[in-house]
This record gives sequence, C-alpha cells and structure tokens, in this order.
Amino acid sequence: MIDHSVAALPRPALDRRITLWGATALVVSNMIGTGIFTSTGFMAGDLGTSNLILLAWAVGAAFAFSGALTYSELAINYPLSGGEYVYLTKAYGPSWGFMSGWVSFFAGFSAPIAAAALAFSDYLAHFFPALDQSSTAFVVGSGDLAVKVGGAQLAACALIASFTLLNCLPIDIVTRVQNALTSVKILVILGFIVFGLLAGTGSWSHFGTAAVRTSTTPLTAQFLVSLLWVMVGYSGWNAATYVAEEIREPEKNLPRALALGTAIVAVLYLGLNITFIYATPLESMKGVLRIGSLSASNLFGARIAGVFSGLLALAIVSTVNAMVTAGPRVYYAMAQNRAFPAFARRVSPASHTPVPSVLAQGACAMLMTFTSFPQLVVFIGFTLTAFTTLAVASVFKFRRGNWKRLPSVSFAWPLVPLAYVLLGTGMTVYGLVWQPKSSIAAILMVAAGAAVYHFNLRKNGAAGTPESR
Repeated sequence: MIDHSVAALPRPALDRRITLWGATALVVSNMIGTGIFTSTGFMAGDLGTSNLILLAWAVGAAFAFSGALTYSELAINYPLSGGEYVYLTKAYGPSWGFMSGWVSFFAGFSAPIAAAALAFSDYLAHFFPALDQSSTAFVVGSGDLAVKVGGAQLAACALIASFTLLNCLPIDIVTRVQNALTSVKILVILGFIVFGLLAGTGSWSHFGTAAVRTSTTPLTAQFLVSLLWVMVGYSGWNAATYVAEEIREPEKNLPRALALGTAIVAVLYLGLNITFIYATPLESMKGVLRIGSLSASNLFGARIAGVFSGLLALAIVSTVNAMVTAGPRVYYAMAQNRAFPAFARRVSPASHTPVPSVLAQGACAMLMTFTSFPQLVVFIGFTLTAFTTLAVASVFKFRRGNWKRLPSVSFAWPLVPLAYVLLGTGMTVYGLVWQPKSSIAAILMVAAGAAVYHFNLRKNGAAGTPESR
C-alpha cells in the first residue's frame, strides 16, 4: 500500500559526494559486465561470421553513444535522480514514468544484477567446477521456465548479498570501492587485449572462417535480435542519471560522465571482441558462455587462463556493485512522488542512503538468479531498449519549448536521437517477433505495472511530476 502521510520533521536527504570520475566509473562498471563476457559465443552461432559480430558491436556502440548524448541533454534540464522515470513522467505523464520505474526494478536492475552474478559464478567455475551453471543440484520445471538450484545460484546470491550490505553504507565509501574495482577492471581488460594480441597464440585467419549457423531466423532479422544481446552489453550507459542528486555540479559533470564512460567502454568492447575472435575460431566458440575464459586458455594456456578467469570474475564484481548502487535511487525518486511504496523514500539518517530500497532490490535479484540465463538476457534487452527509446524520443517534445540544448545533439539535428529511436524500435519489434517468450513476459510485466498504477496509485492520488529536491 502507498503511504501518503507527510512526516512532520524533514527526512534525511541524499548528499552530493560523487565526483566526475566517480560518476564515470559508475557508467563504466554498469556497462562492462555480463554482456561482453557472455554474448559473443551465442552470437557466433546466430550470425556465423566475424564481420557481422564486430558490426553488431560497432552498431551497438554508436547506438549507446547517441543515447548517452541525448540523455546528457535531458539530464542538464532535469538533474534529478531517477533517469527514465523522471524523463518519461515529464514527457508523457505519471503512468509512463511509473511503468519505467516498475520495469527498472525488475528488468533494469534486479535481472541484470542476477545475470552478472551468475556470470561471476561461471568464471569462478574454472577453479570450482561445482559453480558451473550446468551443475545444478535440482531443477523444478522444464525449458525456459525451469527454476534451477545449484552452486552457481548460491554463489551468485552470496555476491549480491555482500554488495547489498555494502551499499547500506555512506555513498562516499561505496564510490571509493567502486572506483578501485573499476580501475582494476579497466587494467585487466586492457592487459587481456594487449597481451592477447601481441603475445597470445591466436590466428588472424579466424576472421575469415565462418561458422555453421545454429539459428534458423533469417540473417537480417537475426542481426536485429542479436543487437538485443549487444544492448545488454552496452546497457548502463545511462547509469549516472540515476544518481544525479548525488553528483557534484551535475549540470557539468553528468553529461561528461555519460559521454566519457560510454566512449571508454565502446573502445574496450571492440578490442575484446577482436581478441576473442583472434583467440578462438567461431565454430569453437558457438554457444560458449565463458567466452573470456575460453579465449584466455587458447591464447596463454590453461595455467595463465586460470589467472585471467579470476581477474575477469573480479571485473564482473564491479558491475554488480555499480547496479546495486544505481537502482535504489530510481525507487527513491519514485517514492518521493508517491509513485512507489513509501519504504523506498526512507533514507538512513546515519549513511544518507536509501537502505530499504537497497535491501528490496537485493532480495529480488537473488530470486532471479534461479531463472534461465539466456532468456533472462533477452528479457533484459527487450525491456530496456523499449523504455530508453521512449526516453530518447521525449527530446523531440521537450525541444519545442524553453530548453537547454547541447551542441553535440543539435549537430546534424535530428540525426542523433532519431538514429536511436529508429534502431531501438526495430530491435523491439523484431525481438517480439523472433523471441516471443521473453518479449511477451516483458510485455506482461509492463502491463502489470500499468494495472498497479491505474488501480492503486492513481486512485490514491500519486503525485504528477518529479520536482527539484
């Protein structure tokens, strides 16, 4: 039930303690995680050629960067925590804002946290085979709806619980941990790329060797569906907007963090995929989840590959922490406007952190670790692409009035936002046609959010639009 009571005493507020590097690190760590370390093996079977795989990641980079530029313009006009919730509420009304926040809780953060934690378990399986996702203790149900319980799920839950507790501490402590983890992540990835290409035992001939496709979907349609996997890899480019109220000088630092973080990740992603293909023929990587571990083994041998598997697991850890940090700020922003249960607006007076939101998200993410990994990824990609596309499209409406305009978005107007909207719409439509199970599950989740809003929140007088706090 939504609590509409107003406290007599002022509630603790969020503090502006996040620097430019802290915001950039949040973007980088939100982006570099599950997608890049798990998607290329599946794309090898779906697309069949290295050129199409690299093209998909290059298109994804351009897509994410155009989104980041447009969000930068939205952010300087509305420097409030909440991301899409704020922009969609302002553009289309409170029902759309609520549904974006509803989606964020499940598909925007809880599901990606679960997917990243499961990928962490898979990389640790190099040392502890019981943590492999295929080594389940028991399975309830069958197919895509099966619930799996095993070492991978338990290790993933332990990781999520650890960072959930960490994020109950003050944000400056959390960002110091995040900055350190992000620095390690960037160094590990750069080391993997440089040493892999210069000293590894790969072959450039792999780029000219095709694989037998495992997908029966027509190649053009499959390319758009594969972009959903890619966009899961790039998701997080908008992470800094979720903590806007805790960033120092947000009108200056927020756009810089979005653009800088996205550019860093795009370069690293292309370098990683070149290294993966240099290390392993496409036919040998088809359907492989731990593509980083396989590539390291082919490049350096089993012993050194073990070191890289551990380092790649550490790289994924920073992604979990970044998402655990960002998500609760969306629910906090919604609750401030009575569009989310009242517990979400409570801030710890000691840590100035929305502790109840952090704990609720952690519990949901742990439950999601027991679901199917591939379907979880498509579900994430479909829903996130749909709502970020709506948010980017809102700039066309906002620019009709009194609005601060960024030169980078005005350049060749309306090319930047229009490219994102057209590609995002295409991916959403093709995802619905060719991946109906995950897409329909996403639509049902959105419909449930709409029902909650109209039959509960709207009836009880949820606030209309977010205001500066």
